[in-house]
Amino acid sequence: LFILFLTMYLVTITGNLLIILAIRSDPQLHTPMYFFLSFLSFSDICFTTTIVPRMLASFLSEKTISYAGCLTQMYFIYVLADTDSCLLAVMAFDRYVAICDPFHYVTTMNHRRCVLLVAFSCSLPHLHSLLHTLLLNRLTFCDSNVIHHFFCDIKPLLKLSCSSIFVNEIVIMSECSVVLVTPFLCITFSYIRILVTVLRIPSAAGKCKAFSTCGSHLTAVTLFYGSIFYVYLQPLSTYTVRDGVATLVYTVLSSMLNPFIYSLRNKDMERGLKKLM
Repeated sequence: LFILFLTMYLVTITGNLLIILAIRSDPQLHTPMYFFLSFLSFSDICFTTTIVPRMLASFLSEKTISYAGCLTQMYFIYVLADTDSCLLAVMAFDRYVAICDPFHYVTTMNHRRCVLLVAFSCSLPHLHSLLHTLLLNRLTFCDSNVIHHFFCDIKPLLKLSCSSIFVNEIVIMSECSVVLVTPFLCITFSYIRILVTVLRIPSAAGKCKAFSTCGSHLTAVTLFYGSIFYVYLQPLSTYTVRDGVATLVYTVLSSMLNPFIYSLRNKDMERGLKKLM
C-alpha cells in the first residue's frame, strides 16, 4: 500500500505541476479556461498533500494523530475539496459562455471577472469548513479513539462521539447538501445549454470540436461528484468503513487523473507540454 500510494502521490504532484508550468510558459494558453485549470491543478496538489503524506507515514510507523492535528486536517480537506467543486462549476460556466455566447466571450470572461471567480471559489469554502470544524470541536470523545478511516473525515469522527450529534447531522444533511449540490446544478445547467447549442451546429466537425472541448471536463465532474454524493448524501446510520473507500476516488484518484483527463485529446495542452519539455 505504501508503494502504491507513494506512486499515485508522485504522479499527482508531477502531472499537476507540469500542467501549471505548461500554462504559465505558453502565451497561447493564457485564456480563462487554462487560467482556471492552473488553479484547479494547484488545488489538487494541496488537496492530496493534506491527505497522502500523513497516510504514508501511518503505513510505516506512527499510526496516531493529535486531536488538534485531526481537526486541522479535516478543516483543510473540506476547504480544498470545496475549492475543487467551485472551480469545476466555474470551468463549466466558462465553457457555456464560450460555446453558447462566443461573440461576448472576451467581455464576459474578462480578466477581472476571472480573478473574482477564483477568489470566490477559494474563499467561500473556508466558511463551510469552519462551521463543521467548530461544531465537531464542541463534542466530547470518551470511548474509542480509533478512527476507521485513512484520514480525519467528519462521519467516522461523529461515530466516535459520546455526546449528542443531532445538530451536526442536521447541518450535514442541510448545509452540506446546499454546498455540494449547488455547484453540481450549475454544471448540469451549463451542459444542458451547451448540448442544446451543439446539436444546432450544422457541421459534424463543429460538433466534434465542441464535444471534445467539454468531454474532458465532464469526465472530471463525473468522477468527483459521483464519489462525493455517494459518501456524504446518505444518513450517518448507514455509513460503514467500506464507504470510506469511496473517498479515495475524489481525494486521491481524481486529483491524479485530472492532468491526464485535461491533456489527452486536447491539442493546445499537448502543444504546451511539448514546448515545455
